Amino acid sequence: MNINEGARIVVEDWLHLTKDNLVYFVTDETKLKEADAFSKACDHIGANCKVVQLKSHEIQNGKSIDALKWEMAKADAIVGATNYSFITTDAVNYALSRGAQFLSMPMSTNNGESLFEQEFLKMDPDEATMLGMPMFWELRDAKTIHVTTKRGTDLTFDITDRFPGIFHGSLWEVGKCSSSSFEIYIPPVEYHTNGTLILDGSMGYIGIVDKPVEIKIENGYITYIEDTEDGRKLKEYLESFDDLEMYCAAEFGIGLNTISKCRGASYIEDESAFGTFHIGFGRNLALGGNHNARGHFDLVTHNPTIIVDDKVIMKDGHAKAIQPIEWGVL
Repeated sequence: MNINEGARIVVEDWLHLTKDNLVYFVTDETKLKEADAFSKACDHIGANCKVVQLKSHEIQNGKSIDALKWEMAKADAIVGATNYSFITTDAVNYALSRGAQFLSMPMSTNNGESLFEQEFLKMDPDEATMLGMPMFWELRDAKTIHVTTKRGTDLTFDITDRFPGIFHGSLWEVGKCSSSSFEIYIPPVEYHTNGTLILDGSMGYIGIVDKPVEIKIENGYITYIEDTEDGRKLKEYLESFDDLEMYCAAEFGIGLNTISKCRGASYIEDESAFGTFHIGFGRNLALGGNHNARGHFDLVTHNPTIIVDDKVIMKDGHAKAIQPIEWGVL
C-alpha cells in the first residue's frame, strides 16, 4: 500500500479529523517520511498538524513523553507514532483527562516497510467491532480467564473488577484512546496470573520465534524462560530495562484483525491477528490497570482456547457462537 494512502486512512477513517482540528504527531528521527505523509493528509482536509520529534532511544522509558504532558493536553487528537508504544504512560492519561483523544500507532517494523504501507490498516473498524463485541460482553463482570493451546499453554488470569475494552483504530469520543492494534484488551489483576505459556507467535518488537518457547508465570511474574536462542533474546530484552516490573503480566488481549497475519513484520500486526492472543508485560496504566514499569511489550501466541468463567468464547483460534445478547453501547 502507498504510504500516503496509509496516512489518509489514519487521518480520515480512524481519527475523523475535520477542518481546524489540532493534532499532535509525536514521532522520532527514524519516522520523518511518515510524519511528512501524515502532515500532507492533514493539510488535505484543513486540519492543523504539529509534528513533535523525540529521540528514539528515549521513548520506551516514558520520561521524554511525560515532559510533553502539558503540551499534549492542548490537542484535539494525539498520534503516538514513535518506534515504541507509549499509550501506557502517565502523560497520555493526563491528556485524555483533559479531553484529548489518543491513537497509539507504534511505527516499529522488521521488514523495512513503513507501517503506513502495511495492508492490515485496511481492516474495517466496524467489522472488527462486530467481531469482538460478543467476546467483550462475556468479559464484562467475569472473574477468570483460562487459556490453553494444543502446544501446552495453560494459563489463568484473575479479572475480578477489571473492565475490558476494544481497540479498532477508530476514535470517536473525547477523552478516549485507541490503537492501530485491533484487539479486545483487559488488564488482569496484578500478581494473580499463573501457569505456562508456550510462545509460538512473536516477541513484540523482537520479532517472530523460530521455535516455541516455554515461559512460566507465577503470581503475575515471569519466573522461567526456556534456554533457547529465542528465549535468550527475550531474556536479554527484558534485562535491558533493569526493571523487575517489566516481568509482570499486565494485559490480556485477543486479536480482531482478519487481514493481519502473525508474520513478524510488525508487532502491531502480530498482536492484531485474529486467532491469536497476547499477554502484555510492564505498564498498563492507560488500559485500566495499576501497574507501572519502564516499558510495555507483548508476547503473541496462536490458536488459543479461551474460557471466560465457564463459557468458551474461542476454540483453537476460532470464535465460538455465543448466546445472542443485547449489545448496548461500548
